[in-house]
Amino acid sequence: MKYSNYMEVSFKALSVNEGFARVCVASFCVQLNPSVDEITDIKTAVSEAVTNCVVHAYPTSVKGDVILRCELEDDLVTITVTDKGVGIKDITRAREPFYTSKPSSERSGMGFTVMESFMDDVQVSSNSFGTSVRMTKKISASSCAVAG
Repeated sequence: MKYSNYMEVSFKALSVNEGFARVCVASFCVQLNPSVDEITDIKTAVSEAVTNCVVHAYPTSVKGDVILRCELEDDLVTITVTDKGVGIKDITRAREPFYTSKPSSERSGMGFTVMESFMDDVQVSSNSFGTSVRMTKKISASSCAVAG
């Protein structure tokens, strides 16, 4: 039997909501019975993606929304973090380790590198109307057991 489920939430692009996003995705993914390491990897990647929205998508004091979607298909977790902000001008450059468009704010420039380290695949699409980061991770067969 093929297992399929999803959830989607939206919230204001504020740094205080980064923790909410981590817990929300972790709680949803528990139904696949991931290992502690797998859930930690997922939470870290979500944290980086949401932080990118908070820091870069809405450069003015008016903060827009972040849309967080998590899909489960058998043993595959797909997480999409989307904003409707200013977009990324050069995705290739933005994905380079240590590159930051905000060096004055002491950013490390490691967001995409961290996401790529903890997830199996990371895809980024962006234009002047927003950015979408799609990350996937396969939950190990030894730990994957659908609840319910």
